[in-house]
Amino acid sequence: MELIGRRYRLRKDDSFILRKSEQGELVSRTEDFQILNVFVKTEFIELATPMSNYGMRGGMLLFQNPIMPLKDEQAARLHRSMLYIEECAGMRTHLFYRDMLLNAVQRMIIDFFDFHAALYGNETVTTPATILMEGFLQLLEQGEFREHRELTYYAERLHVTSKYLSETVKRYSGYPANHWINRYAALDISRLLRNPAVIIQDLVDMFGFSSVSHLNRYVKNQLGVNPTDMRK
Repeated sequence: MELIGRRYRLRKDDSFILRKSEQGELVSRTEDFQILNVFVKTEFIELATPMSNYGMRGGMLLFQNPIMPLKDEQAARLHRSMLYIEECAGMRTHLFYRDMLLNAVQRMIIDFFDFHAALYGNETVTTPATILMEGFLQLLEQGEFREHRELTYYAERLHVTSKYLSETVKRYSGYPANHWINRYAALDISRLLRNPAVIIQDLVDMFGFSSVSHLNRYVKNQLGVNPTDMRK
């Protein structure tokens, strides 16, 4: 497998994740080579991502090495999850089709989180920019994105320029800093929207939007759906 200028060797029970901006090419294969793929739109992945900040840390490590060797039990579990997604995708007359698919994709994501955490443990990205990356992560995990979604705010807090912060984050995670700021915010909003006790105006106030229409535009841009549609 050749991916973004790097070549990897896939073995039995290996799993790998390609993101939207990446392209992979199968250079050669053995006669018994078989692969099972699941393609999920970015917007759907955002909605299905569970309430965990592991996704960003894991994503950075996956950017350095997208291959995860799995044990027999792990490979069998992932295979079941992927087949379940295929089964759910075909049940279009299901009254709760969208929720069922979200649940199925989330199950697969949680499996990947578990496999990746077991493989890497508490390992972090070991680069000269580790301190900057950790500082950026900490600010996001503290919920700063609720009031601050401007790149300049994070750059000032970390005592670097906005350009340097964005380029550093992109170099080690595959996406610029703004992507992660908005990703954290969008995931938080989507989780809150699933709580019927939270009203739209609460989110407007909590995230510092100027109006309900401003919130609607942000959610539509980030998640591809309107807030009201997410509650149906």
